[in-house]
Amino acid sequence: MSLDYTSLLLAVGFSAACLSLTLFGMWLTARSERFLLTWAVSLVFVVGDIFVYDAYIDMPGRLLGIATLAFLLIGFSAMLGAAYQFRTGGSPVRRTLLGCLSLVVTLPPMAMGYDGLGFMFENSFAALLLFGTALEYWRGRDEAPALTIGITALYSATATSFALCAMVLAWDGKIVLGHAPSNWAEELSLIVVIASMTGIGALSLALNQGRLARHHRRNALTDPLTGLLNRRALFDMHGHVPVGAFTAVVVFDLDNFKAINDEFGHGAGDEVLKVFARELAGNLRQTDVAARMGGEEFALVLKRTLPETVEEAAERIRIAFSARQIETEMGSLTCTVSAGFAFGTKEGLSFDKVLSAADKALYVAKRGGRNRVTASAFRRAS
Repeated sequence: MSLDYTSLLLAVGFSAACLSLTLFGMWLTARSERFLLTWAVSLVFVVGDIFVYDAYIDMPGRLLGIATLAFLLIGFSAMLGAAYQFRTGGSPVRRTLLGCLSLVVTLPPMAMGYDGLGFMFENSFAALLLFGTALEYWRGRDEAPALTIGITALYSATATSFALCAMVLAWDGKIVLGHAPSNWAEELSLIVVIASMTGIGALSLALNQGRLARHHRRNALTDPLTGLLNRRALFDMHGHVPVGAFTAVVVFDLDNFKAINDEFGHGAGDEVLKVFARELAGNLRQTDVAARMGGEEFALVLKRTLPETVEEAAERIRIAFSARQIETEMGSLTCTVSAGFAFGTKEGLSFDKVLSAADKALYVAKRGGRNRVTASAFRRAS
């Protein structure tokens, strides 16, 4: 082995160590992004492999050979788990354990002294694990196409370099080497790994920063209690767009909600709000938008609809909610809701005006005895 090869190997090790520390630091500031921790741990194994392999180059032996194979394949298995965790938010354990099954095939030849066969199997399974990691990012490309496709390409290039190493070893046909593999494919693989690691690190950090920014924006536009959009989000979506004749706004207000808070406590009141939010969300079409406006008031925007359809939907929600037995720490209770709705016009009305008209219709329902749905003067589509 030349000094240049060893230098490249150590460069990969230090780069992987720095990336692992960076990922761990990012995880400390964003604990919800657990894939960062899994990925950081996977790189710790890769770093371990590199330094064990460096020792193996100087002193080839079965124990060091077994250790270098185990470190690399465990690291790449955890990397596959991290990619799955990034894409789905699920546990990485199953994918990681599945990848670690490669050890069952790879370690015995090395333990029996067939190091050439062991390294051939190691490179083959490393390529498969990296292609699997690339596939996970490819399947999640809708989140940020340019970044994820770039990461997919870099993982695929790295996988290809390991596949080439396996092919060269298979072509040579030596199942016993007695030393670390030394050929053009090994040197090319190191160069590819260095370049890919830099690119994967940069793209992944950008991808995660974009995800965090979207997460913060989503939190800013979501009501934390009910999970519905909040008032700000509703106005961001509809506040600057004229409301046409076939778009309706429905405003719901829970009846006697203050009395529920006073009698059963605010915890019970929160549970009532969550139950109504679930009822509301469960009756949405794909084009409908529901939001909590504040307190016990909710709004629903329905597009491409007619008055009778809106009234039927509001009545369905009202009846279903009034029939719910809501369990609280203070006992079960029932609650009713009143609603008012209004339409835009053919010429288009401001969202504020239609919302105000729906509010006025709501107050009519309240004054009329509550637990009812009332239409405003803008009821008819024109």
